[in-house]
Amino acid sequence: MNREMLDEYLDLIGESVLLCDGFDEAVIGFSQRMNEPLLAVYSYDKMVDVLIERDGLSYEDATEYIDFNVVGAWVGPQTPIIVTSVPLG
Repeated sequence: MNREMLDEYLDLIGESVLLCDGFDEAVIGFSQRMNEPLLAVYSYDKMVDVLIERDGLSYEDATEYIDFNVVGAWVGPQTPIIVTSVPLG
């Protein structure tokens, strides 16, 4: 997934959402609820992978960055959703 693909899809459905810069590969979909804005949904694990692969961060530094700068950020009612996978097994 890249920004161009996301923009094309959003144009097709006539919606706009707030996206996290630099994490297009981590988008897993969009969330909708009655009378609420469309929200971008990201995979926490994929966001960590982006920072490790693209920026060369350690796992610990990547999670600290995401926890503080992404998960900990409220930017209004269109703030994206970050989904954390539940380890099974």
